[in-house]
Parts: sequence; C-alpha cells; structure tokens
Amino acid sequence: MQGMAKERGAKLKQRLSAMRIAFARTREVDPKLVPLMAGFGVGVMLLVGALITFAIHWSAGVLFGVLFGALAAATVFGRRVQKAQYTMMEGHPGAAAAVLQSMRGPWHVTPAVAFTRKQDFVHRVVGRPGVIVVGEGSRARVASLLKQEKRRVARAAGEDVPVHEVSVGQGEGQVPLPKLQSHVMKLPRKLKRQAAADLETRLAALQDQNLPIPKGPIPFSKRQR
Repeated sequence: MQGMAKERGAKLKQRLSAMRIAFARTREVDPKLVPLMAGFGVGVMLLVGALITFAIHWSAGVLFGVLFGALAAATVFGRRVQKAQYTMMEGHPGAAAAVLQSMRGPWHVTPAVAFTRKQDFVHRVVGRPGVIVVGEGSRARVASLLKQEKRRVARAAGEDVPVHEVSVGQGEGQVPLPKLQSHVMKLPRKLKRQAAADLETRLAALQDQNLPIPKGPIPFSKRQR
C-alpha cells in the first residue's frame, strides 16, 4: 500500500510539474492567458454561486461556485496551451504530421509519404472518411505533390474509397494548422473501422522510403528566430 501511495504521489508531482512548465511557457507567448483564466473563472464562480445560493443554500453556493469556477479556469488554460503549441509549431517542418499523430481514435497516420529536398511534405491519413493526403510547405510545390500522391493512392485504394486532399497553410483554400485536426475529424464517414484498417494495410506497400522528420509532438519550445 505504501509503495502504491508513493507511486501515486510521484505521478501527481510529475503532473503538477508539467502543468507549471506549460503555464510558464504559455504565459510567455500568450499575455491573455492569466486575464482570461481569471475572468472566466470568477465569472462562472459568481454566476453558479448565485444560482445555487438562491435555489439551495449559501454554503452550497460557495462550494459549487468555487468548483465550477476552477473548472472554467482549467478549461481556458487547456485551450490556450493548445493554441500556444500550434503557434510555436507553425513553420517547423513536420508540424502537420505532429498534429495528425496526436488525433485520438482509429486514425492511421503515415508521415512524409512524399517530399521534396526543400522540406515540403505530404502525409497520409487513413480512417473512416477514407484516405486523406495532407500537404505542408510551399503551396505551389505541395499542390503538385498532393496531386501525384492522390492519383497513386486512388489507384491502390480502389474506386469506392474517397481520397481527400488537404493543403495546410494560411492561403485561400488551405486549412490553418490549428484547425487541421477538426477539419480531418469532420470529414464524412464512409468506411467501417475494420475496412479502414484493411485499407491501411494495403496502402502500407506504397511507403518505400523513410524520412527523418520529427516523430510525435514537436518539443514545446520557443520558435527559433
């Protein structure tokens, strides 16, 4: 029992330490973090506290007001941390791959299925919407890469499998990096989960090259200037 308690205590310390680091780094790039957390937290606390006090008792109002206020502040904190991460990731080679690989659910992400020497990339995502080819880098070069990869994937996947094309960037018709996950996850579902897994197995034969780009989330650090 003591060993389990120590292990839980160590994990709690690690989480608190990670939260402190995330807070400090987010605050450096996001001056609105503290005002927003305080504003939403206090606002929700007062609103919920007043409602519960009126409906039940002032003591319950204080308790629930503090709880919901803290929850509101934590929600704002989580969203601002994510936004700060995207801000610092933008412009780094492999940023789109890192965002795609952090998606939850039965998504099969293969980074850099096509690329150029100037660090333009096309990544492949297989899921229930079918196949999504995602390009990042120079818009002109990526457009050519996306068309080539889409044709190659379509031949291997078959006529019944949708192949979606996404270009990451700030230009017209492109998807900004912070909206990439939601864009991909909102695509209409056309395949069953097992069919998507089988499709990924077939498409894996297309990947005959490996490129040393960042794997997993990009380190949470300031962008080099």
